[in-house]
Amino acid sequence: MNHFFNYFIVALLLIHCLGFAQGQDKNDSTKTTEEVVIQAYPDKRKLLDSPLSAFVIDKKQLQYQPSYTLIPAINTVAGVRMEERSPGSYRLSIRGSLLRSPFGVRDVKIYMDDFVLTDASGNTYLQSIDPGSFNKIEILKGPQGSLFGANTGGVVLINPFPKKADTTQLSGSITGGSYGLIHQKASVQKRFKTYQFSVYEAYQKSNGYRQNTALNRKYIQATQRWDYHKNFALKSLFFYSDLNYQTPGGLNLSQFEANPQLARQPTSKFPGAVQQHAGATNKTVYGGIAHEAFITSRLRHVISVFATHTSYTNPFITNYETRNENTIGTRTYLELSGKNEGAINWKWNLGTEWQKTFSGITDYGNNFGNPDTIQSSNNLTARQNFAFTQFSATIKQRLIVESGLSLNSYKYAYQSLYPIPEPSYTQRQFTAQLMPRLATTYKLREDLAWRASVSRGYSAPTTTELLPSGNTINTTLEPEYGWNYETGLRYQSGRFTVDAGWFFYRLQRAIVQRENANGIFYYVNSGGSNQGGFEFQLSAYIIKPRETGLVRSLELRNAFTYYDFHFYNYIVDNTNNSGNRVTGVPPVTIVSNLTAQFCKSFYFYIQHSYTSNIPLNDANTAHARYYNLVQLKAGWKPVLLRKINVEVFAGVDNLLNETYSLGNDINAANGLYYNAAPPRNYYLGTAFTF
Repeated sequence: MNHFFNYFIVALLLIHCLGFAQGQDKNDSTKTTEEVVIQAYPDKRKLLDSPLSAFVIDKKQLQYQPSYTLIPAINTVAGVRMEERSPGSYRLSIRGSLLRSPFGVRDVKIYMDDFVLTDASGNTYLQSIDPGSFNKIEILKGPQGSLFGANTGGVVLINPFPKKADTTQLSGSITGGSYGLIHQKASVQKRFKTYQFSVYEAYQKSNGYRQNTALNRKYIQATQRWDYHKNFALKSLFFYSDLNYQTPGGLNLSQFEANPQLARQPTSKFPGAVQQHAGATNKTVYGGIAHEAFITSRLRHVISVFATHTSYTNPFITNYETRNENTIGTRTYLELSGKNEGAINWKWNLGTEWQKTFSGITDYGNNFGNPDTIQSSNNLTARQNFAFTQFSATIKQRLIVESGLSLNSYKYAYQSLYPIPEPSYTQRQFTAQLMPRLATTYKLREDLAWRASVSRGYSAPTTTELLPSGNTINTTLEPEYGWNYETGLRYQSGRFTVDAGWFFYRLQRAIVQRENANGIFYYVNSGGSNQGGFEFQLSAYIIKPRETGLVRSLELRNAFTYYDFHFYNYIVDNTNNSGNRVTGVPPVTIVSNLTAQFCKSFYFYIQHSYTSNIPLNDANTAHARYYNLVQLKAGWKPVLLRKINVEVFAGVDNLLNETYSLGNDINAANGLYYNAAPPRNYYLGTAFTF
């Protein structure tokens, strides 16, 4: 790897000396990094002034990552782990295990601006969205019930609205790579005085490294904002996604070592993934509209309404499932602010959020990729709503105190249509839960702040946990909950940003997945886990941005995570696993990257990720081996005719050619844990902005 790096730098030097020796490029960016501002608060706030354990991934950071996947970018955040069992099958964990999220994103609340992406039951189809449509991602770690309702892991805030354009902006790119990868995207952005709209379109396909891992996604998104009065604005979001991906299934250790490209193999009892055409098709349409009003200089009101429809089919080894899901919802809040001659500034938020999801779920036998005899048919509805309030005060620009509370209500209803029809719905209402949060920040200096918080997490079972592949509704499944305690220090200057935090979360009544010998998945409550951890984040300019010299800037980033997660009172099938490490959680992860900007708009990016051994079952008798993942990207971004920005880039993934799984099947029957990620692979592409 060292030789490769040296050769690459020499090549860039030669290009510079031979072809571009005629002068200084006035278009090189020399601006320092903007101060990080988070939108988790309705009024926005500098990160240094916030007691949140939060991290922001901005457009600049996203541009150095591959445009066709979110995983490398998300995994640069300490305490956050994103996995992909097969292309298109995302899993996301914030400060926790993936016990609840073997096939999707759960236990994490996700918003797109003022619109809720997570449905009423707690499921989020994050894989439906094209990564290139994101302009900024904020990740809030730990329970955030005081503003965002029921969650135990944390909250992700996605900004799909581009920055304001002066007049008209056109952009596009195309990327091609190994295993038949094609990712194309294009956008247009237009502004007419007080009105602005943007349209984004993307297409992605790949054949995949393993058998039965092809992916195809078509995506279109539209946003608009109309400032029709100096104090009033109207904005909207719409997207449509048509996603189809194949799922290869897990391998046992001997298969993984002998031929990791294999899909799940047939046995005397079950056919394999190829024979059953295992995969998923997800067609989702989402729409929302929001209104913002500054009623007075001190009082602001925001309201949003949104709706989504998802048509989902999933041919699996043992069955063929179809889902039709419809969600409607609204979120509204008031913000009142006050000042006392600079001594005390305060803000008070009061609001509510409501959602309802209807799911029609039918399971058939899977006859080699086609629905066969009906096995069951059910209707489920999930409804969640919460009222929230939060008060924050800044005292003498040094001490910040926040106190928040939400009251969360969750209920679901189910009706069997087949094999035993029921004339009406059966209701189940969970006891309303309070989720308090108390937090404070004290600025020891202008560039150094100490923070501490305590909060309660709560998360009800999702629809897919209540009715998994076993075709029987689990009426005994209870919500999980726990208390989170944390403290940390944050330092931020023009050159360095350092964030270190310690936390302890005691999760109770954990919801965990099981698979029986017949390949049927189900969920149970079982004990809990003590989750202690340390997270460290660093961003530093080794060479600050400048207008002269060969190297115009050199930035180093590092994320270090250490987790000490263990089960307690954890008994499943008469086996006591108390004291074992929590399944699916690597104790140590380290992600480091280096970005070099050269004169004449050349750049070079390298990222190294280390992941320690991962326990694959609750008994801790099987582990995924540690691995080192190295990724490179290099490019050139000249400006033509003062209006056209062009980029040519190339990248390498898994430079060290590691054999590893990017997402394991935890607690899988018959030891089918392993889902091999691609070996060394390449991509290249071009982009333009006009």
